[in-house]
Amino acid sequence: MSLPFYSATDDPGPSFAALLSKESLQPRYEVDSPYDAASIMHGTTVVAARFADGVIIAGDRRATSGHLISHRTMEKVFQADRWSGVAISGAAGPAIEMVKLFQLQLEHYEKVEGHSLSLEGKANQLSQMLRAHLPAAMQGMVVVPIFAGFDLRRGYGRLFAYDVTGGRYEEEDYVASGSGSLHARTVIRLGHRADISRDECVDLLLKALFTAADEDSATGGPDSMRGIYPIISTISAEGYVEVPESEVADRFAAIIAEFAGRA
Repeated sequence: MSLPFYSATDDPGPSFAALLSKESLQPRYEVDSPYDAASIMHGTTVVAARFADGVIIAGDRRATSGHLISHRTMEKVFQADRWSGVAISGAAGPAIEMVKLFQLQLEHYEKVEGHSLSLEGKANQLSQMLRAHLPAAMQGMVVVPIFAGFDLRRGYGRLFAYDVTGGRYEEEDYVASGSGSLHARTVIRLGHRADISRDECVDLLLKALFTAADEDSATGGPDSMRGIYPIISTISAEGYVEVPESEVADRFAAIIAEFAGRA
């Protein structure tokens, strides 16, 4: 396929989604025939919280199809660009495709404009993608992500929650999405504070996912026997950094020892 050329009046601009639409390459999420909703793979619980130097975003690894555990090592936390990340819950296929398109959009904008979008601009772009996905959401393929990032202009981390219509809501301290979000959010609410450190916040989110897994069958908790642990990433002035799996394993072992000591 040759590269398209546009006149000044016909240029789709820095929006990669607009470019795809212009070339009739826009992804389609609509379902044209009846389907079994239980056969669609869904991601479950994801959480994020602010800490003293930025934000931390985390997600469990289980994906379900109805009552069946269809995948134990699914990745639900993705780097959007150097300063932001996305965690997905809902229909796995459309969610992952949406994240890939979102990553390309941010990269495309930066190459065309010579600078990256503001953090609010990135949050708004994801909101527009969710709004375009609404017809598929009405047919059962709901995608509800969390967006988190470090705002270089303001100098602190910010969190954004969404609904299926593309509504964007900035959260002050923490946010959770997915089937186990109610239980996870309660744990974070009780343990979070404004000056919480990076290590304390990682432990808090790990406890939140562990509690959600204990109460919600669709959420997968840390599995030391199989060596499967939540994906946890920090986003600060230093950029997006994934917490090493070995550190997550050690922290989970300490949490289990702490819970055992209370029994």
